[in-house]
Parts: sequence; structure tokens; C-alpha cells
Amino acid sequence: MTLIKSISGIRGTIGGRTGDTLNPLDIVKFTTAYAMFIRRSCGGAAPKVVVGRDARISGEMVRSVVCGTLLGMGFDVLDIGLATTPTTELAVRMSGADGGIIITASHNPRQWNALKLLNGEGEFLTKEDGNAVLAMAEAEDFCYADVDHVGHYTQDLSFADRHIDAVLALPLVDVEAVRKAGFKVCVDTINSVGGIVLPRLLACLGVECRLLNGEPTGDFAHNPEPLEKNLGGIMAEMRSGGYDLGIVVDPDVDRLAFICEDGRMFGEEYTLVSVADYVLSHTPGNTVSNLSSTRALRDVTLRHGGKYAAAAVGEVNVVAKMKETGAVIGGEGNGGVIYPECHYGRDALVGIALFLSALAHKRCTASQLRATLPDYSIAKNRLDLTPDTDVDAILQRVKELYKDAEVNDIDGVKIDFPDKWVHLRKSNTEPIIRIYSEAGTMQEADALGKQVIEVVKKELRS
Repeated sequence: MTLIKSISGIRGTIGGRTGDTLNPLDIVKFTTAYAMFIRRSCGGAAPKVVVGRDARISGEMVRSVVCGTLLGMGFDVLDIGLATTPTTELAVRMSGADGGIIITASHNPRQWNALKLLNGEGEFLTKEDGNAVLAMAEAEDFCYADVDHVGHYTQDLSFADRHIDAVLALPLVDVEAVRKAGFKVCVDTINSVGGIVLPRLLACLGVECRLLNGEPTGDFAHNPEPLEKNLGGIMAEMRSGGYDLGIVVDPDVDRLAFICEDGRMFGEEYTLVSVADYVLSHTPGNTVSNLSSTRALRDVTLRHGGKYAAAAVGEVNVVAKMKETGAVIGGEGNGGVIYPECHYGRDALVGIALFLSALAHKRCTASQLRATLPDYSIAKNRLDLTPDTDVDAILQRVKELYKDAEVNDIDGVKIDFPDKWVHLRKSNTEPIIRIYSEAGTMQEADALGKQVIEVVKKELRS
């Protein structure tokens, strides 16, 4: 059993002993600390917090504890029910709330759940703010409201439709073009909230939809991370023919993967690249992704006359860099599209609507669209270490050994060569180094990653 406390929130498996798992007592403690932080930052007499959740089996239990704790702190609670992460982010802004809590463990398996914490802009807390919440939770210096100042509870289930309306109103979402194209798609929503909102979105776009794993039971039909190894069912359905596109989301609908009309993966790294290519063709500007994402976004950005910048891994870091550089689009290579025209958060609904608009404008198949983009392959390796290994010293040594290459050390060590790169990062939760490498072919990428692994092993032996 596991409980992970980080700047982005609290995450763990359900059941077990306090302090070791995600259980009611730890949920109360962390929610109380977050409420203290929000009250300090907003200064309101009766702050308001939005609460949304995905369809996990444990979601109703966690929601009850979170809402009750907030009410006990004197907060007004706006419960938006079963909702995607981007819907909850937008609901904070739309309702003028002071913060938000998303109850979801993203792509983790069914036994996990988590609290993701938002500020008054509907964005994830910064590192500094997250650390402040952690410190308050550890101190446990809590004081709850008296009977005359308990908060008020309101439920509003309209935000999914309001989210869809916001997406359809985006200037680059060409509803008429998509309707005229007459697309037929197959969608895997992995038994969570995507099964509620995506059929509505697609219906508004005039897209015929076959839904797989659409019942929001939280009892996931397969591993919920939208990777090729987990998507055999929808890939087989796509190969049966008759579809223009396959669409896959994770349980909280902030990650997005596409499958081509022939059943082959479009490539999760290329979700952002393809959408960015469409956006940049209409609104030239800058882009941002994290250090572990494909170089293809940089290539596409330069082709459109913009500038590309890399951020440390993590959505909050990407958003900060996007604001700093005035990026018109950005995101992460795990299928996360961040389009500021809508909001600063990964949003699969935005990604789907823009991608379908691109297909409609180009009048081509998904595989033909993929062929127009720079072609790279990423290999993902890891190196297990002992808990007492000085990972920072190892990374510093790697940086010195490759000093003749272009080196970026804002998040681990990334070494850029003219035609390939490798990125080493220490895990925040395990004694391992993650080693991602990219080149023109998977064989070259994997060889580069293993070459660097051997360098690290040699350093460990010395």
C-alpha cells in the first residue's frame, strides 16, 4: 500500500492504515491544510471551493470526506459531480471560486485515488504553494468553524455542458467543417467521466461515435494509461474498418491519444504536435513542451516561424514557461494539450475538437496527417538504484562527461545532439533514474538510452 504526498496533492491506494494509504483521516488532514492555504491566500470571509471527481469506485467516499471537511472549515462547496479534470479547472474560473479539488488518480489503476489541488485561476498550485500546504498538513495546527460559520453546500451539474460550449466557441474549432466531413470515430473512455462528456461533444460536432468502455463505473476494463500496450481492444476495432479515427482518454480526460483509421497508433507524443501544427498555421507564435517530449514540436514551431522553449517535467512547469514566453499552445508528450485560448490546463476536449478541425481542413486521413509531421521515436528506460545512491552526483558526472554537447540541467540532465537527445531524471518517489531518449528510429533511440545507462553504471562502480 502506498501514500504519496507531493506539491501537486496527495495520492495513494485505498484502504489500510493511516499514514500508509489514502484513507479518511489523511484526506481530512490534507483537505484541511489546503483550506487553510486558500483562506490565507484569498482573505475571504467565506471562501468557495469547487469539487469534481472522476468515476473511480472510491470517488464517492473521498468526495464525501473532502466536502464535509471543507464545510467544517467554513468553506462554501460547489460540487460539480462526475467531471473531468479540465472541466473542474474551468468551473473554478466560471464560478469565481477561490480554488478547486479534483478527486482523481489520473491514469493510475482502480485501487488508487488522489486529490489534485487548484488555485483561484483553476490552475495547479506552484511548487512554493504546494510546499506550503504540505507544511500545514504536517503541523496539524487546525481550527474548524463553529456552528454559526459552517459552510454551505451547493451542487451544480451544468459544467460539462458549459465546458463543451467553451470548446465549440473557440475560433479555430470549425464546427461546420467537421460536420460536413461526416467523421465516424471509435472512442475508449475507460469506464470513467469521458463516457459522459465525449459523446456530447462529438454529437455537437456532428461526429458519429462508437463508444467502448463507456459506462462510468470506475471498474476499468483495462490498464487506464492510454499507451499502445493497453489499447488492444480499440485497435482491433479500428482494424475492422469503417472508422476515420480512434480516440482514447485517461480516466480524468486530460490525456489524449489517437489511433489511425488503419488501427495503428498515431503516437501519444504526436497528439500535441499535430494540434500545434494546426494552431500555428492559423496563429503563428511560440510553443512549449517539457524536456522529455518529442523534438517534433520544436521542428514544427520553427517551420511556422515561432520559437520553441522547453520546461521542466510537470504541467505547472509547462504552464509557467508558456506564460513567460507568450506561447500560443503547449503541453506534454503524454498526450496533454494546453491551449491558452481556452484555459491553462491539459484538456482532451480541446485537443479532440482542434484535431478534428485539422482533419476536416486538410481533407486527409489520420495516417496521412501523421506522415506530414517530423518522424522521431522515443525509447523509455529506467535504472534501478539503491536508496542511498547519490543520484545528484551521478547526474552531475554525466553532465561533465557530455559537456561538449548541448546540455540542459533545469530538470535532471538533458543532452542534445544534432539528430537525437537523451534525458535523465531522478524519480521523486522511487530510487530510480528515468532515461528517455529520442532519435530517428526506435533502434537508435534505445541504443542511445542504453549507452548512457552503461555510462551511469560505470560511474556507480567507480
